[in-house]
Amino acid sequence: MTESERTARAALSRLFEPQDSAGLALVQIAGAEDALRIATGQLAAGPELEREMSRLLEDNTSGGGWTGLGTAQKRWAPRVPDLAPGRDLATLQRLGGRMIIPSDELWPRQLADLGLQEPLCLWWRGLEQELPPAARSIALVGSRDSTSYGSAVTGDLAYSLAQRGFTIVSGGAYGIDAHAHRAALAGGNGGVPTIAVMAGGVDRFYPSGNEDLLRAVANQGAVLAEVPPGSAPTRYRFLQRNRLIAALASVTVVVEARWRSGALNTAHHAETLGRAVGAVPGSVHSANSAGCHRLLRDGGAVCVTDAGEIAELASPSGESLPEAKTGRVEVHDGLTLEDLILLDALPLRSTSPVEKLTAVAGLSADSVRAGLGRLGLLGLAESHRGAWKRSGKAD
Repeated sequence: MTESERTARAALSRLFEPQDSAGLALVQIAGAEDALRIATGQLAAGPELEREMSRLLEDNTSGGGWTGLGTAQKRWAPRVPDLAPGRDLATLQRLGGRMIIPSDELWPRQLADLGLQEPLCLWWRGLEQELPPAARSIALVGSRDSTSYGSAVTGDLAYSLAQRGFTIVSGGAYGIDAHAHRAALAGGNGGVPTIAVMAGGVDRFYPSGNEDLLRAVANQGAVLAEVPPGSAPTRYRFLQRNRLIAALASVTVVVEARWRSGALNTAHHAETLGRAVGAVPGSVHSANSAGCHRLLRDGGAVCVTDAGEIAELASPSGESLPEAKTGRVEVHDGLTLEDLILLDALPLRSTSPVEKLTAVAGLSADSVRAGLGRLGLLGLAESHRGAWKRSGKAD
């Protein structure tokens, strides 16, 4: 890797919108430096390059809007005068950050699963440390207008997962995202407790109401974006960054989501990548859980209710099984149907002979005698002068 390639990718990240298939195909075929020259009109592209781009786009099923390199160059032209990669790199360095590219050791290798849609670079604000692999990362996403239920569940999940050594990935927004980041910071015990993936430049923490939280994320974890400093967080960019959240994690969990929530877009990206998707169930009366129930009904998500179940989804088979959930053991547990019927037939205060119990329970005399023997051994029935009653233990 040369510094000229790093500079070229920095420039291209401003020239191209995220997921610009034509631009990404050009970089993959020509390399970042020549791609920049071609995209800005400094280097002519021959017909063979266009044919290669067409084939690549067709193979990646992303060439539906492809009408030729000339059309793409016209789309990019208005941004050419604003290219100043040196300035962008200096801005991030001044903030204590860095820009990484796929050939760097610090690059998250799981992003390669995006194929052609792998970002050109990542602008990174935070400590320089190794980012976790997908297997140790969990995405928690959901509604911006979270309910008290969603907030509480998110806090429990994020804290417990961080305690287990997982990194929590989310989008830095209000609601579920913010609760996930906050709880992960509280529960983290080393490494990268949480990652916030931004839709705009990392030079400005957005939304402004989460500035203190995102600053804490940058100080202890990482704040990432594929667009350069100064870029505005547009609606389109919010949707495009969702694929990065899904790709960074092995599991995407939707805690709360309305019927058409952007969190469902993240879940869709995760499904496309073959990642596990979890959904937290909520009240059938809550519009904020309608999207979660939709995921569960359509079969695209697994129902999850605690950190153990999520950890199980993130780990190889059998490696991180959730703890067995045990409720209070009841005295009736393990009884056969006939035993339960006989127990119900036994009086509480007076006693009944076998002949009467056969009529009340609708069982044969042999079945009643055998059942009374079992209930007596369990301490659920008592015998008085050949007649039977229910014991106090059976109440």
